[in-house]
Amino acid sequence: MTQVKAVTANAKALIPFLIFIAIFLGVGIFQNDFYALPAPIAVIAGILVAFLMFKQSMKEKIAILLEGCGNDKILTMCLIYLLAGAFAATTKAMGSVDAIVHLGLDVISGHYIYVGVFVIAAFLSISTGTSVGAIVALAPIVIGFADTGNFSLGILCGALLGGSMFGDNLSVISDTTIAATQSLNVKMSDKFKANIKIAVPAAIISMAILMYEGLTMNTVGMELEEYHYSILKILPYLIVIILSVIGVNVFVTLVLGAISAGILGVFYGDFTVLEFTRISYTGFTNMTEIFLLSLLTGGLAALVTYNGGIAFILLKIKTFVKSKKSAQFGIATLVSTINMAIANNTVSIIISGPIAKSINDEYALENKQTASILDVFACITQGLLPYGAQVLMILSFAKGSITYLDLVGNTWYLLLLLMSTILFIGLRPKQK
Repeated sequence: MTQVKAVTANAKALIPFLIFIAIFLGVGIFQNDFYALPAPIAVIAGILVAFLMFKQSMKEKIAILLEGCGNDKILTMCLIYLLAGAFAATTKAMGSVDAIVHLGLDVISGHYIYVGVFVIAAFLSISTGTSVGAIVALAPIVIGFADTGNFSLGILCGALLGGSMFGDNLSVISDTTIAATQSLNVKMSDKFKANIKIAVPAAIISMAILMYEGLTMNTVGMELEEYHYSILKILPYLIVIILSVIGVNVFVTLVLGAISAGILGVFYGDFTVLEFTRISYTGFTNMTEIFLLSLLTGGLAALVTYNGGIAFILLKIKTFVKSKKSAQFGIATLVSTINMAIANNTVSIIISGPIAKSINDEYALENKQTASILDVFACITQGLLPYGAQVLMILSFAKGSITYLDLVGNTWYLLLLLMSTILFIGLRPKQK
């Protein structure tokens, strides 16, 4: 089989990648919806351009494409996506999402509603692996709080966005975590532990600010709704989080999580055993887009790499990379720039992953730290983009009650996360 390897640096080899980004970005701007065009279709356009441009024989180009698609890291990533989809679909069907939301809201008093929203959003996002899902579940409830008294909608929505991005960044079943860890060939538990050192300080300061805002607020006459839930339904999420943190294989973790959710769902009468299998399969199909995107992007990256595109990017990055620290900032700039172009943090990590791995290896960086930096900067950029899905969704639910500046100005977590990461890279002692 043809070996996929970089040849002489060639800027023109990047054209297929640029075509992919231009089509994805152009349709998103034109439609005012960055999810209007399925990303795999945009990748196919890039692959077609690569086949027309590059000089290898058709047989060679097909071999390179298939080798890229069949890369063990890409296939591992795709299988994890399927299992994560099954787990997410099953837990949603048996009411775990509602249980988390209602448990949190039931135990929070008025003074602590701001910090409570942050914590609930964070736990829901880290459990389900999706910031968008957490926002969809919580936004109607959170926005409804503003009508019950003196709650600030801007602070509420800022806490929701910050908590959702915090959880998504740390979640072991998040698309971004899967993409970052597989790109750098690092265990999820190791990346999680490295990420905590950066994210938790920012989260703690954010929660302190939110707590202060709540304690200085007048809550006289405010009554929160009474909620009903079963604590036992949260168990599948706890199983996945605990097993992931202690380092159990991700495949084993997700299978056990899905099975425990299935058993509880059958026990509570939410679905039958046969329905459980159908729900799991629905979870597989829910991941079709990201599955195909990862597969096809792997093939496109192989074609671009073989013809010198990645070598050209590395050559340019090396002009300002003089040390381990500047190498890490270079990786951060790369993933952030790509994310600003396509408004999709998962895709930006998938695209920049191979380049980050090359820089990581050349400058002898720690794989877990590089994976963490990839995910963190993709998270920060995505959360602050005015045309990102998370921001657009919250503003849509708010229906003009707050502006983009109101939302971002109250999302202290993302701003503190940026500061925390820069300090972590800049002040961290040199590694051998």
